[in-house]
Amino acid sequence: MADPDGEDAPPVFGPTALATPANLVTVARIAASPLFIWMIVRTDEARWSTFAVGFAVAMTDYLDGWLARRHGTTRAGAFLDPLADKVLVLGGMAALVWNGQFHAVPVIVIAARELLISAYRSRAGRQGITVPATKLAKWKTFVQLWAIGFAVMPPLATNAHWIATLTLWVAVALTAWTGWSYLRSARAVAAAQIGDDASS
Repeated sequence: MADPDGEDAPPVFGPTALATPANLVTVARIAASPLFIWMIVRTDEARWSTFAVGFAVAMTDYLDGWLARRHGTTRAGAFLDPLADKVLVLGGMAALVWNGQFHAVPVIVIAARELLISAYRSRAGRQGITVPATKLAKWKTFVQLWAIGFAVMPPLATNAHWIATLTLWVAVALTAWTGWSYLRSARAVAAAQIGDDASS
């Protein structure tokens, strides 16, 4: 039986499509992230309005994922989606460091990993190698976003800031572990390519 929502239908868009509903939502997330970052920077106090905007922007990640599965994934989406996550996460964390709500060290570790893996993905893509996001990496992004969310949520930011700090360090651990996993798989792929070249 066909899925009434169209999930089992053939993809509407091919992998080279650009102006797809999923990609438009992703671009909107990138465009809206500076508003959230500005709302953090403009005040040292946590506000529900800031949390609401951040939550709404973050939730578009699930919307564009659903749209991509429904209408077809694209190469542009594979590039834009992680970029949108990084703009929101790194921008939000940098703003919280600026306000003194986050320590710089864990944020620097997270930023370094994200930039390193992004460079690796870009290089692998030019070589025709696809590096899909793992489930643990998706959880990593989820924890990163909640570290930011807890830091701007008024009750926790005021009375239990340690929850945001603890979540941030959990995010650091997941970020470092997934980064190491990606690099380890990169070495395996490189070794396999060298073996193929040697045997050809």
